[in-house]
Amino acid sequence: MKAVITVIGHDTVGVVAKVSAVCAELNINIEDITQSIMQDMFCMIMLVDLARCNVDHVAMRDRFTALGAEMKMQVTVTRQEVFDAMHTI
Repeated sequence: MKAVITVIGHDTVGVVAKVSAVCAELNINIEDITQSIMQDMFCMIMLVDLARCNVDHVAMRDRFTALGAEMKMQVTVTRQEVFDAMHTI
């Protein structure tokens, strides 16, 4: 199962490192990553593989939400099945 992790907020040092560290902690494989700075806003999109994730979806979502609060940024995880459902409606 794949998912997309998005990170949006004011640019600061270590954002990629912190999000990557949580992915490693949860055994989530990062397959692709893109980032940009738009004025002073940091925007990142990661495509990840959840096949070997060591927690359930709720715990994973809560961990990334907590990380977002810690960094004062918005961090969201959207599973592939959500994108698939949006395209079949």
